[in-house]
Order: sequence, then structure tokens, then C-alpha cells
Amino acid sequence: MESNCVQFLGNKTILITGAPGFLAKVLVEKILRLQPNVKKMYLLLRARDNKSAMQRLRSEVLEMDLFKVLRNGLGEEKLNALVREKIEPVPATTNFDERYDIGLGINTFGALNVLNFAKKCVKGQLLLHVSTAYVSGEKSGLLPETPFKMGETLSGNRKLDINIELELMKQKLKEIQDCSEQEISQTMKDFGMTRAKLHGWPNTYVFTKAMGEMLMGKYRENLPLVIIRPTMITSTMAEPFPGWIEGLKTLDSVIVAYGKGRLKCFLADPNTVFDLIPADMVVNAMIAAATAHSGNTGTQAIYQVGSSCQNPVTFGELHDIAARYFAKSPLVGRNGLPILVTKGTILPTMGQFSLYMTLVFKLPLQILRLINIIYPWSQGDKYSDLSRKINLAMRLVALYQPYLLFKGIFDDLNTERLRMKRNENIKELDGSFEFDPKSIDWDDYITNTHIPGLITYVLKQ
Repeated sequence: MESNCVQFLGNKTILITGAPGFLAKVLVEKILRLQPNVKKMYLLLRARDNKSAMQRLRSEVLEMDLFKVLRNGLGEEKLNALVREKIEPVPATTNFDERYDIGLGINTFGALNVLNFAKKCVKGQLLLHVSTAYVSGEKSGLLPETPFKMGETLSGNRKLDINIELELMKQKLKEIQDCSEQEISQTMKDFGMTRAKLHGWPNTYVFTKAMGEMLMGKYRENLPLVIIRPTMITSTMAEPFPGWIEGLKTLDSVIVAYGKGRLKCFLADPNTVFDLIPADMVVNAMIAAATAHSGNTGTQAIYQVGSSCQNPVTFGELHDIAARYFAKSPLVGRNGLPILVTKGTILPTMGQFSLYMTLVFKLPLQILRLINIIYPWSQGDKYSDLSRKINLAMRLVALYQPYLLFKGIFDDLNTERLRMKRNENIKELDGSFEFDPKSIDWDDYITNTHIPGLITYVLKQ
């Protein structure tokens, strides 16, 4: 018998706006594999026209390794026929970036545009919006699944007016319109960070995502709205096969730099809970939430999908697992030899990290620089290598500091209730829609699934 979720997807028309992103691909593959009787999926793709959109659908979605289970099961010809019948690519001219103008355009007002479109659909049953759990900013303690009020800030002493943010962004763009594209890009990134921090968020991405949630909550009217807030998404745990991932996510940049021997020192509190969740579990929660709320007029529900509340893993534990993995199975360097890594130094505060970097790396680097100037043939390689390692460590720390020292735990009471409801239906217990983080053995998953997936699908070794 079909599960409730599979039945729900049958004969549905679905618009998916995140393609060809990582999570959207996992969702598309899941629907095609489990419910080929879906009526139609419209995929919004960045492209100039229909022909370009179809090319992107082929090269960046369907030809990926992610679809090999479907490809092997159906054969190339039947899969192509299924795709022609069920998937319609829709061209869109948008970009995704940390620039404030682009972040506002996509994450904030783009979300509102999708909402307005959904409200005009004659038989619209549900809008499911994927946000991020980190819209909470840098709060500590238990972080509930509550909606934002319009104009709410995390700084506590000011009111946020989204229309003013839009006008300020336009004004800033006008001021720098004669600058080079590179200068405009950097200025808008810096401006976004400034505005985000003014209102209490750590970066442009989560700030614009939070504003998107506010607009959707305010203007949804009677359209059922589900907001999914995933934490740090990692490789698939089970479906369509273990370990598939695309690109370097938050934790992965650190794992890869460490495995390549480029990270001798890093900023992180070993006791900080790193909230990870496999991509297939996020997609399963999305489908389960859509099944539960479709057609429920006036509903707004928020689901935080993560592991910190039910099955926490700390940065210290992850560091130990990675150290054991690369000690046993080192990566191979360009010279064909295995890269031997040491456990390295983890420092829990920015002050300690900065002092350590200065004493252990930056002062010796200055000495090497002087030697390199006086005797350019003697220490050049050492200077360049050490300089690259320092710059990499500083870049990673600057980028991920809000997550590396994060003290919050994401409450997932709503998501747990959804899991319990699913478990009450015995037909769902085949594992096809598993999203219980308690089922994850972190040592086994990171060692045997996630890092091998990174090596195979990202590093391609």
C-alpha cells in the first residue's frame, strides 16, 4: 500500500523555485522516484529562455549522480520520457549572492513574489517555504519554532522597516553606480553586513531570510503556509543512496581543508553543538509537512529540522571523528603521496585564536618574508605555503564564526509532533520518509557516509 505522503504527491502540480540547488534536486529526485504519477513539476531555473532552461535541467539536474538510482531502474529512455511528461523548466533571470541588493531581491522580496503568485492560483493548496534555522541570529539557549512579527529585530532597541531597507539599498546602489562591477559587488556585500549587524543578525543571508519570513507571514491571508527551517544540511543518509552531496557546505570546507593538511589551527568551542541534518531527512520533513497541512485554510506552521535538540553532536566530537578518518585514510596530494595530518589546535575564543595566529604563524611569516626578499631562492615555497594556510584559516573563521561559537539549541517540538504523527501510520514505517535525527549514529555517518561522499562527489578522488 502507498504511504500517505506518496498518495499526497499523486496528481499534484508543484512549483519548485530552488532548482538547480542542492536541496531542490534531492526533492525532485524523490518525487519522481516514489510518485511518478505526480501531475507536473515546474522548475524555476536561472536561464535566458526555454532552451537554456532545458539545457540546465539536463546538465545540472538530471545528469547528476543523484539520479543514478532512477536511471538504473528505468533505463535512460524511460527516464527521459518521464521527465518530458512530468517536468517543465521555467526560465528566470536571477542571481544568488551575499550582496545586499541580490539578497533582498531573492530571499526577501522574491519570497513575497512567490507568495503573491501562490495566492492567485485557483486551486492553490499550500505554500512551503524553505528558510534557515539561523534566522534566530546568535541567540543562546533553546530557540523555539515561532514566527517573526513584522518589524521585529534581534537588536532589541530599534524597529525594522523592510521598505526603508529597500530604499537604503537602492540609494547605496545609486551612489556607486559609476564604480567597477567588482567595487559595486564588494560595497553591497559590506553594506548588507552592516545593515544585518545593526538589526542583530550576523550576516546578510540570514537577515534577508528573516525579512522574507516576516513578509510571508504578514501577507499570506488564508493560504496555508509552512516554513521549514533546516540547520546545516549535509550529505544524504539513505536516499536515493548514502553520501550524495554537491559543493562544500559549512562544515565541509573545514573538513576538506583539514584533510588536505591546510588547517593547523582553528577557532571553535569543542563543546559547541554543531547542528547537522542530512539532506534526505530535510526533504522527507518537507513532504510530511506538506501532506499534513495541504488545504488547511489559514494555517501557518514552522518546523525546525535539525539534530541539536534530539541527538546533539559537538564540534569536538566531529574533530575527533575527522582526525581518526584521515589518520586511517589520508587524502592523496598532487605529488601522489598521502597527506599526513596532525590533530591541530582548536581555540575557543577569538582573542585566543588571534593571539595564537600572531605568535605561531604571523611572526614567523614576516621573518620568512624578509628572508624571501633577501634570498628569494631559499625560502620562497615555505613562505607562499604558510601564507596560503594562514589566509585560508582566517577566511574560514571570518565566514563561519557565527556557527563555530553558536550556543543555541533548536527546539523541534513541532517537527517531533510531525514525526509522531507519521509513526502512528504504520504504512509510513518503511523508512521512505524518515526524518528522526535520533536514528543517526554520528560516528558511523560521518566516517562511512559523509566524508566518503565528500571525497567522491565533491573532491572527485
